[in-house]
Amino acid sequence: MTIQQIYDLAVAMGMKADPRGAAGVKEFMSHTRQQYEKLSEKKKKYFDKESLIHPYSDSRLLFGDPKKQVKKVMAGIDAEVGEVLMVDRLNERREHIDLLISHHPDGHALSSLHEVMDVQIDMYKEAGVPENIADALFEERKGEVKRRFNPLNHARTVDAARLLGVPLLALHTIWDNMGHDFMEKYVGKRTFYTAGDVLDYINEIPEFIEAIKGKAGPALVSGSENRRAGKIVVGFTGGTNPSVELYKEMAKAGVGTIIEMHVGEDALKELRKLHVNVIDAGHMAADSIGANLFLDQLEKHGIEVVPCSGLVRIKRVK
Repeated sequence: MTIQQIYDLAVAMGMKADPRGAAGVKEFMSHTRQQYEKLSEKKKKYFDKESLIHPYSDSRLLFGDPKKQVKKVMAGIDAEVGEVLMVDRLNERREHIDLLISHHPDGHALSSLHEVMDVQIDMYKEAGVPENIADALFEERKGEVKRRFNPLNHARTVDAARLLGVPLLALHTIWDNMGHDFMEKYVGKRTFYTAGDVLDYINEIPEFIEAIKGKAGPALVSGSENRRAGKIVVGFTGGTNPSVELYKEMAKAGVGTIIEMHVGEDALKELRKLHVNVIDAGHMAADSIGANLFLDQLEKHGIEVVPCSGLVRIKRVK
């Protein structure tokens, strides 16, 4: 496969797993197109036209020739300068790694992370939060996220990749969509009486079994194992966590248990006050689920995968 074919496969899989569904993605893309058409010619020059192809601005080919043939990839949760140097060093030892794939974004894919958060409006609408309230709260949250990432040195890793000639692909929300879809279907197979029942069931997932061995597995960080589970919501995609105010609205909507990759301390304090059970699934292992679903498909195409940087590699396709 070429790098472009790998990227196209990722986009297709990410869109198929999108919580908004095919119709919701189409509607979002149509709205993006309308916004673009309304821009002046001057502003159109600066518009990210790739966002007219798919809605995942945090998933991009950051460096490399899209036509390059790929037989071997290194894939990890993060790719920073160290990982770029590692690929270069391994290639000096004739490992022949053709592409570095990172889950967490760098470069302009990181600076535009806030743009993918709209998917959460639809996610929490399904959980019972009024759509207009979710929309308003996410406008505020997107501004916070943009300001938080804006001062960072976005280009550092991309510059290293360019200087060392290491092709670099970031697949953030795309992999998160796959992990979110997997978790929703997995949890949806059972009914649960207590939060402890939910935790025990999640702990049967292979990525989490490995994380538990490394002392970084799922944990019930709000509530108790004997507390009733109630309505369960999975939050594995959408760029980053929602605001504290959105969590409050979820409690009002009757959500009893939230399963997240990670939860901030401020939000956790409020969720405890609201008697909402929270399962912190463990960031690296949770991110690894979507990554593995995609990497299995690459291996089916004959591409060798070298896991690194926190990726808990579990194969589901023989």
